[in-house]
Amino acid sequence: MKGLYWTAGLLAAGLLVLSCGGGPPQGVGEAPCPEWFSNPPQDPDFLYATATAVSRDLQLALNKAKTEARAELASQLEVRMQGLRKKFDEEVGLGEDAQLLSMYTQATKEVISQVMVGSRIAKQYTKKEGTGWRACVLMELPIGAANKALVDRIKANEQMYTRFRASQTFKELEEEVKKFEEYKKEHGM
Repeated sequence: MKGLYWTAGLLAAGLLVLSCGGGPPQGVGEAPCPEWFSNPPQDPDFLYATATAVSRDLQLALNKAKTEARAELASQLEVRMQGLRKKFDEEVGLGEDAQLLSMYTQATKEVISQVMVGSRIAKQYTKKEGTGWRACVLMELPIGAANKALVDRIKANEQMYTRFRASQTFKELEEEVKKFEEYKKEHGM
């Protein structure tokens, strides 16, 4: 009889271990995007931005991710931030019955307006997630192209161009544009 209890106890313990263990959980800690998403390349001639998006439609997921990545590139070039903070403190009552009421509100608005000449997908990755698709993209923007766009905008405004042209900064920008044009010729772009 003692052997029967011993066998039943081992069987119960084994079932308990199997039902609790079940092996490692699937997908836990698995990144939704490849390594390049978390560690974009560093290059002095390019700006990089990553973004991810999910949609039931593969193309829409890619379009959303590209749009987010381009917005990030634009914010690296120029961003105008506005902020509003409000703090309100009020003490009600007297002595030990006094209560301090406090309220804090913060709002931030980001405005980006940038010409994105030369931005393109450097890498992209898609995978099925449930009933939808996840798209991960790495966008790149040649810095020479961004400098050329700035020079073109400045030239378009003649009065601003006349004032700015005399400065050393403009000469440096024109040199960067020339370097970029040479780079494009060398690499068949």
